[in-house]
Amino acid sequence: MLAEKRRNVILNGDSIELMRRMDRDSVDFILTDPPYLVSYKGRDGRHLRNDDNARWLRPSVNQMHRILKPGGFAISFYGWNRIDLFAEAWKAAGFRMVGHIVFRKSYASSSRFLRYEHKCAYLLAKGDVTPPARTVPDVIDMPYSGNRLHPTQKPVEALLPLVEVFCPPGGLVLDPFCGSGSSLVAARDLGRDWIGMDLDPDHAATAARRLASHDGERVAG
Repeated sequence: MLAEKRRNVILNGDSIELMRRMDRDSVDFILTDPPYLVSYKGRDGRHLRNDDNARWLRPSVNQMHRILKPGGFAISFYGWNRIDLFAEAWKAAGFRMVGHIVFRKSYASSSRFLRYEHKCAYLLAKGDVTPPARTVPDVIDMPYSGNRLHPTQKPVEALLPLVEVFCPPGGLVLDPFCGSGSSLVAARDLGRDWIGMDLDPDHAATAARRLASHDGERVAG
């Protein structure tokens, strides 16, 4: 019953358990940036919970598929050097990989064998889907967010066209790894409902404050 009664809220907790409380086929669109399984540590020393293991990956993807409406889309960022684990989880849950998006940065986040100047995400489909009336390019510019609110904060500008195209007006956007809440701000600004989840209480509080600065949403436990 959660999806019907508690929209426009940030939930602090294990997103697998939180999604299990949601009705099947209750979400219109999922847009998320989960841990990449690379034990990330930023230059400022910040790190991400559960980025050092993949135990959560399949159960999380299974729940995402269960609560997404048939014919719906999900977009998930992923770690390029862990694509085997992400692709296996998506396919095992029943998702089809129907598109790939490159987010082009104006800077290199690191440089070793190559200069790493992009992020990437897959467009996933549940069941028989209808192509959107308007398509977006598979290369999108990603301005630098500054990572002030989260170690891997995504800019809202890069996410707006995805919400607009893949979530119907009045639909519900879910982000089970919402971090600072950029995906939810995009949903809100386009008039969509939203639910955000994060395991880290500090990130959940940050996202809640960010959304509340506009229209008073709050953290729920």
